[in-house]
Amino acid sequence: MKKIFQQTAFILIRELLWRCVGNKVIWRRFFVLAAVLTVSAFAFQTLVHTYLVLPDRPFGSHHRTDYSLFQSSSSSKQSEESLKEGTLQKVHLTLTNSVISPDGSNKLLQSFSVEQENAELQARVQRKSSGTASKKDTNIADTTKGVVSLSPQRRVPKQKHIWLLPPNEALVLAKREIDHAPAINEDPDLYAPIFRNISVFKRSYELMEMTLKVYIYRDGSRPIFHKPPLKGIYASEGWFMKLMEENKQFVTRDPEKAHLFYLPYSARQMGLALYVPGSHNLKPLSNFLRDYVNKIAAKYPFWNRTHGSDHFLVACHDWGPYTVTGHEELAKNTIKALCNADLSERIFVAGRDVSLPETTIRVPRKPLRYLGGNKASLRPILAFFAGSMHGRVRPTLLEYWGVGKDEDMKIYKRLPLRVSQRMTYIQHMKSSKYCVCPMGFEVNSPRIVEAIYYECVPVIIADNFVLPFNEVLDWSAFSVVVAEKDIPRLKEILLSIPIRKYLTMQNNVKMLQKHFLWNPRPIRYDLFHMILHSIWLSKLNQIQTLQI
Repeated sequence: MKKIFQQTAFILIRELLWRCVGNKVIWRRFFVLAAVLTVSAFAFQTLVHTYLVLPDRPFGSHHRTDYSLFQSSSSSKQSEESLKEGTLQKVHLTLTNSVISPDGSNKLLQSFSVEQENAELQARVQRKSSGTASKKDTNIADTTKGVVSLSPQRRVPKQKHIWLLPPNEALVLAKREIDHAPAINEDPDLYAPIFRNISVFKRSYELMEMTLKVYIYRDGSRPIFHKPPLKGIYASEGWFMKLMEENKQFVTRDPEKAHLFYLPYSARQMGLALYVPGSHNLKPLSNFLRDYVNKIAAKYPFWNRTHGSDHFLVACHDWGPYTVTGHEELAKNTIKALCNADLSERIFVAGRDVSLPETTIRVPRKPLRYLGGNKASLRPILAFFAGSMHGRVRPTLLEYWGVGKDEDMKIYKRLPLRVSQRMTYIQHMKSSKYCVCPMGFEVNSPRIVEAIYYECVPVIIADNFVLPFNEVLDWSAFSVVVAEKDIPRLKEILLSIPIRKYLTMQNNVKMLQKHFLWNPRPIRYDLFHMILHSIWLSKLNQIQTLQI
């Protein structure tokens, strides 16, 4: 090999001299040749180093050589040298095999066998030296044992290769990893008290970041498709669509690599474009979406492979659930992220569908405007609500706790002008201990997220409502859920909460806030990622345990 390199170098140098001396100097070629020489020298040095460090011998021959070295040792100095050599070879073998092996169980067995052999070698050294081994020998052996014993804990192989697997195999492996998530009690980026199980959530989120690929259908014309509303109380579906279509981490243009398929339509835009005002007829909306899905199924093979179970949609309008009723597979199989997450209507299915937070965005260019609130000691109002009196819950709330009923309970229809001139709606929320969030015509309410934004503990009154991210968040840690029948006891329920518990809940609301924010450029664990994680987790939950 050395001879070949010398001949190559001689030819290159001769060519270099000829071009620089015999002809007019062409500096561009000169630099190219110089670069080639440099790279060649580096490659040769690497090859020689690899040849010296890793001899071309079978795996077992290393161990046989180590045994012969230790058996031939007769003095403490020879024991030290042999032990050092054996240590280096074994550490190298352990780390190499734990990275190369695609099978986690084989990696563990190989690492364990090397560690066991290392312990045997140390015992032989101690027996041969008959107690004369130096303190330095003992330190080297202890260091070796410590280094090798770390190898079974390395998680590099699974993290490195899971995204290379076919989509179905990757999902099965991710499901297994989540079911056996390593236990953690705290994390610098997450606040454990607000989660059901922070260990499971963290591992699932990491695997989503590492693995998930989403294919977005380009079909469909604006405004219903690909033109999301970014303002108002239905802005969640628009912000998710915008950030999803701009995303480069999760989106793939190769559908064969996709784990999920996104149907990018807006229920809000569909209502504006297709609904006839005053008709109370939602059939045109469901028929339109039915025809779209049939077109997708006829044009691409992906829907028919799973009958839509690896497809998802995101709809925040109250009519979102009703737009899917015209297509049986769409309603039954597809993952639906809906603000109107009402179990009583039997369209939203708990465990498969995702409860989407309803967020009010007043200024799209500054979605985080007005964020924050007063500290607990500067919140003199016990409970606050102001809004239209529609639905079955709000009139009952006003009947028992309306203006003049109780000074501690600030419950209004719409906020009167004389009141709003002294203190705005947002200032009321920032100055209240509890913000009442009753359902309207539908179970969802944008006040839940508003309360989180203004650091006010939300009081949720909506039977049959599946709370957002309920699969990972512990809502009892930062909110109060009151049954509709208990509205007459509302003040009693709130006053029964000890001040220490209230302070904990209010602090938890602050820590929760980051998970409900729309950032113009998504940040880890923000609302965009939380929605996507819930959809990812829903897909994983479809995997049967028998497959694992």
